[in-house]
Amino acid sequence: MKIDILTLFPEMFTPLQSSILKRATDNRILEINVINIRDFSLDKHKKCDDYPFGGGAGMLMTVQPLYDAIKSVKQENSKIVFPSPRGKTFNQKIAKDLSTFEHLIFVCGHYEGVDERIFQLYDIEEISIGDYVLTGGELPSMVIIDTLSRFIDGVISEESLLNESFSNGLLEYPQYTRPAEFMGLKVPEVLLSGNHQEVEKWRKEESLKITKKNRIDLL
Repeated sequence: MKIDILTLFPEMFTPLQSSILKRATDNRILEINVINIRDFSLDKHKKCDDYPFGGGAGMLMTVQPLYDAIKSVKQENSKIVFPSPRGKTFNQKIAKDLSTFEHLIFVCGHYEGVDERIFQLYDIEEISIGDYVLTGGELPSMVIIDTLSRFIDGVISEESLLNESFSNGLLEYPQYTRPAEFMGLKVPEVLLSGNHQEVEKWRKEESLKITKKNRIDLL
């Protein structure tokens, strides 16, 4: 999969160059390109924002640099994503759907938003990562990219996807590793029993408990 990220602040995307995503790009499973929107500004000072018509707080990103930046990378098979508080709420299903595209373009807004005409010029899907407002689209873009990349073959093991939160409609069960006892706290005996049937039963029960406690809306 190829991912192009259009942003005013390319330096914010250094986290994508580490850990599992770095391994995926090194193995050419993923190709991630970060592109500076300012490079497409026709303003001599590379300005990409202006005051909103009709008044209001803050500044808006202007349409011309955005339009030309998208045009420079868009292909017939491209899917354009714009992280925005007014978009549909991001979830595991949307992440899985996005992972099926060959080419994704993330457009990172900033300031008070972007000129609305960019949505009339391009077919752009707005996605929100939650009911709150951030200073820009860089952080939510990273969240969405990290999430969807896990569904791409070869990025992580298939087994890791099977029993995690939301994979079966429930939140994930508690997990433990060595030592078997730490500061008086012991690992549940069932996990040390070697009885896989009982372990599976315990995990399902614990998943249900945690889901009822934290996300009853999932039930």
